[in-house]
Amino acid sequence: MNKFKSVLVTGGAGYVGAALIPKLLKKGYQVKVVDLYIYGDVLKEVKNNPNLIEVKGDIRDRKLMDREMAGMDAVIHLACISNDPSYELDPHLGKEINYDAFVQLVDIAKREKTKRFIYASSSSVYGVKATPDVTEDLALEPLTDYSKYKAACEKVLLKETADDFIYTIIRPATVCGYSPRLRLDLTVNILTNHAINKGEITVFGGEQMRPNIHIEDMTDLYVYLLSLPDEKIHKKIYNAGYDNLKVKDIARMVQSVVGMNIPVKVVPTDDNRSYHVSSKKIKAELNFVPQNTVEQAIRDLKQAFTEGKVPNPMTDIRYYNIKTMQAIHLK
Repeated sequence: MNKFKSVLVTGGAGYVGAALIPKLLKKGYQVKVVDLYIYGDVLKEVKNNPNLIEVKGDIRDRKLMDREMAGMDAVIHLACISNDPSYELDPHLGKEINYDAFVQLVDIAKREKTKRFIYASSSSVYGVKATPDVTEDLALEPLTDYSKYKAACEKVLLKETADDFIYTIIRPATVCGYSPRLRLDLTVNILTNHAINKGEITVFGGEQMRPNIHIEDMTDLYVYLLSLPDEKIHKKIYNAGYDNLKVKDIARMVQSVVGMNIPVKVVPTDDNRSYHVSSKKIKAELNFVPQNTVEQAIRDLKQAFTEGKVPNPMTDIRYYNIKTMQAIHLK
């Protein structure tokens, strides 16, 4: 039996949200999504579910959020401008959505006595570390405005802690795999798309490490967090990842799965940022262990392309955050 009846998911029509919402509904939750839906009707397969309420709206709108948060038991906060290039298009807009709206959301959640608040931060808050095991107790050294505001939001939650306001911070690795709201601007997804639909893979550098987590595991984790007792997750911060792989090794994996002798072209790069995170803490404390691999994500993407689920993957801007952001001129 679910501890909570109602869950509000901000950004529920995004890449992760579109895969999460059906799982929450299947578990019997009453789910409310607040999203701008700039990537289309990605929840159409569940839109007739009587336990789903979809709200097309802006999380910066205080009146809207006051109204929609009322009576909700739990919040999973996914909404944000979600990568560095998209953020840098309009840093002021980025701050409004990624930080200012978050501060407001926490204030409303506390006032409404929301029982649980789960925040999707990012493993990028660590910056670049020399240690091979980047654990949750290391200092945050974010390098970009995107990751700086992710870290700043964590501080807001730490400051607002209370015994009746149960929160958890998750620092996900880079998510990969198929979603109804597919992103093709993430490392594993980029390389797979190019292999299948361009016939070649271009790797910039290749020695950089990238932590990854399959979208099925990422969404399973959010569902799992709702089921745990307060004392297990209150004021806790967890990395969530699976494989730390060099980009060149991901390319070789794609090459192996896709087959057809796809050539891999290596190009020098000045961007040698390398990220690697440890997910030992979440395994030890919550017994959460990802069940899917990067190779499985590649296979899932290949199947989606084969089945025609991803029309015009090289040209349709909806698969690319920055191109969509440039096109809609969000203010």
